[in-house]
Amino acid sequence: MKKIILLGVVAVVALLLGLYGRDLLGLYRLQDYITTSSERSDADGGPWPRVSDACIGCHGVQGSSQHQRYPSLAAQPAPYLVAQLQSFASGQRVYPNMGPLAMTLSREEIEQLANYFAKQPASENRSFTADPGSREKGQQLVASRGCVACHGEGLMGHEQFPRLAGQGRDYLQVQLDAFATGKRSDPSGAMNALSATLSPDERKAIADYLGALAPK
Repeated sequence: MKKIILLGVVAVVALLLGLYGRDLLGLYRLQDYITTSSERSDADGGPWPRVSDACIGCHGVQGSSQHQRYPSLAAQPAPYLVAQLQSFASGQRVYPNMGPLAMTLSREEIEQLANYFAKQPASENRSFTADPGSREKGQQLVASRGCVACHGEGLMGHEQFPRLAGQGRDYLQVQLDAFATGKRSDPSGAMNALSATLSPDERKAIADYLGALAPK
């Protein structure tokens, strides 16, 4: 009798897996995602609501964006992030979403955000694969233009200079184009001058190389 009941239970389970297996797998993955996100959030600490929560939608969990249009904030130098948020707040740098958000932040909140993202580990840009030829061309251009002089070893950034390695590829090209045309201004003038000497194809190659460059 027990054997018959056991076989019946096995049959029911097999039937349920056959009918709902995909849904159950999806539910498991959702639960795993929620658990992982909660653990990361708890590890970061800090009181609720957290200012950084407003950034996750575009810039990703812990500032690691996998959307090529939005930059990763993780491992960006804190002074650079402070300067950019202040530029958005003052209108010196313009972007529809960032301006209104930056204007709501106090000096303390800006510094809190900058320090939070600066301490996060940089991740590879796994959602982008560069064309080998374009990537090689971009590497040569980056070397010949001496980008490491400002952006540091491995192009990981320091002080007022941002991390370029592993950034969103589309974001990088948009910024290079903006510097070239004068839509975005670099206080030192260096990025405007350098970008203006590059052809559209060269700016594309640099963006391809940097987007695929693994952060160290």
